[in-house]
Formats: sequence, structure tokens, C-alpha cells
Amino acid sequence: MSDITKMGAVKGEDGRIRCPWAGSTPDYQAYHDDEWGRPVADDVRLYEKLCLEGFQSGLSWLTILRKREGFRQAFAGFEPEKVAGFDDEDIARLLSDAGIVRHRGKIEATIANARATLAVQADRGSLAALVWEHEPVRRRRAAPVLLGDLATQTPESVALSKALRRYGVRFIGPTTAYAAMESLGLVNDHLKGCHVRAACEQERRHITVP
Repeated sequence: MSDITKMGAVKGEDGRIRCPWAGSTPDYQAYHDDEWGRPVADDVRLYEKLCLEGFQSGLSWLTILRKREGFRQAFAGFEPEKVAGFDDEDIARLLSDAGIVRHRGKIEATIANARATLAVQADRGSLAALVWEHEPVRRRRAAPVLLGDLATQTPESVALSKALRRYGVRFIGPTTAYAAMESLGLVNDHLKGCHVRAACEQERRHITVP
């Protein structure tokens, strides 16, 4: 099909129905099945995902997935307290690390984002508290049928972007914020018929968010 936006959920070789982007590589399939859209309320994982979404800007998400362990090693497991203490020597080390995306602006943003996360925690109690207050009302959102039904940004992602930037978070415009909302489970953008959609909804009903 020439227009991917007109694609709905498709059956994979294992007989399971998934969003069409999930079947292109094993990496995408694992990410789709086990992570994308599943609610996250842990500050370390939230900080990591916000930073990785920033690193993805201009690149494919597959590139980020395949370097993910390299990122975790380079950035101290994405523990904000540790990354906030990185200095010029760390930046030089990271710029020579082939295991990550060696982009000075994005590396410096990751350090700035760690410091911003600490500021949010001091002010709001947790990064999760700030992020999850921008969750849209779920019952008002119908299950998307086609890829073209998915938004690229929403009023909630605009508001989340502004809230994070007020604390100094970088590389977090409304589009990046919405991609993070999809990944972190604030919205469920698995297409109608996708076998993961119901699991994401169930997990949201059982997870406690601030």
C-alpha cells in the first residue's frame, strides 16, 4: 500500500494482530508488544524516555532502540541524581562514545533534563506527578482505526511541553511530548484490533499514578 496512513492493524506471522509499524523488525515488535503504550509512573523511566525521544529527533526510533543499552551505560542508567552531576569531562567522554548518538546539543540537553527532573521532584514530589496530570480523559478517545487517525500533537501535549520547559527540560516540543505520551501510556494509540490495546487499558486501570 503506497499510503501507510491508510493502514489498519495487521496480522503478523505469529497470528497476532498488531499496529502495522510493529512488524517491520523484531526490535519494533518487541517494543510494540512489551513497552509502547504501557503506563509508566517511575521517574527514572520517565526521564529516560523523555531524553530518548529528544535523541530521536531527526532519526528513526529504530536507531535509538538499537543503541538503548549504550545510552543506559553512558548515562548512568538514567538516574537523574547521577546525570545531573555530569561535567565537561563527561560531555567529552560521551562525544567519543560510539554506543550513543554523539550530538553535543542532545547530550547537554540530557544533563540539563536531569537537573530539571530534580527541580520538578523538589517542587512537585515527582516527575510522574507533573507528567500524568496531562493525561487526557480516556473515555472520550475512540480507538484509532488507521495510522492516519493518530495525532502528532494535542492540546495536552502542548501543555505538557510548556510545563516541562518551564523547569528547563530541553528537546520537548509538543510533537515530541505527544510521542512520549503515547510511549508512556498517557494515551493508548494502539489501533483497533491490536492485541496489545486491551492490555494497555488494563494496566492503566491497575497502575497508581501521582
